[in-house]
Amino acid sequence: MKKIFTLILILFTNNLFAAIKDKAELSFEIIMNKTPSSRPMTVAYIPEFKNYYIADGGLAPVGNEAFSKSEIHVFNESGHYLKSYKPGFDNRSIYFNPRSKNLETITYNVSSAVGFFPNTGIFKLALDDKGLLTNKSDTVSNFNSNFGSASTMPSFDPANNLYFAKQEKSDLVIVIDAESNDIKKEIHLDLKSANVQHHDITDHFIAFTGKKEFEFVLLDVDHKEFLIFNIDGKFIGKSSLPKDLKIRAKNHFNGIGYANDMYFIYIDSASEFGTYYGFKIFN
Repeated sequence: MKKIFTLILILFTNNLFAAIKDKAELSFEIIMNKTPSSRPMTVAYIPEFKNYYIADGGLAPVGNEAFSKSEIHVFNESGHYLKSYKPGFDNRSIYFNPRSKNLETITYNVSSAVGFFPNTGIFKLALDDKGLLTNKSDTVSNFNSNFGSASTMPSFDPANNLYFAKQEKSDLVIVIDAESNDIKKEIHLDLKSANVQHHDITDHFIAFTGKKEFEFVLLDVDHKEFLIFNIDGKFIGKSSLPKDLKIRAKNHFNGIGYANDMYFIYIDSASEFGTYYGFKIFN
């Protein structure tokens, strides 16, 4: 009986790790057509239109202005540039919400941790029948202190209507109910088992994959690896990146995202205006 149990455990473990690619596969490239208006942030994808959306951030409204000049850039399924827009937000996270069928953005300082700014919170961005922005928007929710860090780039779980807000300089991910805006729980990532410290990894972003037992992906910038955790923060495995990939220090803080089952990393030296590389991590 003990041998049978051991065999089952080995098979289960092997199957679990078999779902993670030992080496992440470069599967897609989005070459930026113009200099980002500010810092390149996250990436969204809408299956209906087969469009990718890249959000800039870092330009807060200045003077008496109520709107940020940060842009959102739209690309088609082949990675070809379509158009850029200024919807007026200092974007941190952009994602497609299939529950509401909206493209949504979460702004810098959604928690208002450093004081209130205009157009702060979560907003839906109106699209036309081709999936292009109209520069019209509406409020999903206002600022919410439960998001914690002013610079957090939350990811979204549409099945359970939850946000996951990675906190800076820590292993903490705050889980927020998107309907009530309350904290549902806190997750502590097992960084020790992953053999990393908080200064090795991305500070403000953890990708939610929607894959059972492989829910979270964290970029280890210093060691050039993807770290995979489950929904409870347990370390599951890793997928390596090419060691000659020129990841910059800025990828600790921005220029990253997860969309269409790919983890995107902005490589500013890959082309004139930088390129987003999309990596497949799972078989």
